[in-house]
Amino acid sequence: MTLPSQKLRPDLAAIAARVKPGTRVLDIGCGNGALMAELETSSDVDARGMELNPELVERCVSRGLSVVQGDANSDLANYPDKAFDYAILSQTLQTATRPDLILDELLRVGRKAFVSFPNFAHWRTRAALMFGGRMPVTRALPVSWYETTNIHHVTVDDFRELAKAKGATIEREWFFSGEKQIGAPASNWRAEFAVFELSR
Repeated sequence: MTLPSQKLRPDLAAIAARVKPGTRVLDIGCGNGALMAELETSSDVDARGMELNPELVERCVSRGLSVVQGDANSDLANYPDKAFDYAILSQTLQTATRPDLILDELLRVGRKAFVSFPNFAHWRTRAALMFGGRMPVTRALPVSWYETTNIHHVTVDDFRELAKAKGATIEREWFFSGEKQIGAPASNWRAEFAVFELSR
């Protein structure tokens, strides 16, 4: 398996290392297109993107990436079943209006799905609430509660339960504390963010 050639965020690097060469990928909430560019360059992947922010869409298109402006909450319905080998939702699930429905759509349009998110049960988040009585500002959650786009506070255990309820199989999972990958034991309080590979 080819390792990423450029510096990617840890969750994106984990995903890039698992995507098979020559496949079709839909990156939902693709941001500046870093993952798409990496996949196209290193793995000859046919990568398409969807991004809500028009400035980021323009930036992606100017780099030659195939990105459309769209809202994952509604626009995934326009894609046919199993149109992609992989559907990717990185650091976006917690901003969705209905994360449960987004997961259904990911597993419909993609043969496999990757989902990454900040873990709201991390010990720093718990400590900020318990001892400070305030919503936390941490490495994984770097802005104040009134600025954040996060509207659903999901934990590792919550996501596992959601996957089970949706009949999804968790193929693989990764957990990170900062830039460092950590093991699965006690990940619900040790991991700052998580990545899951799923199928149905």
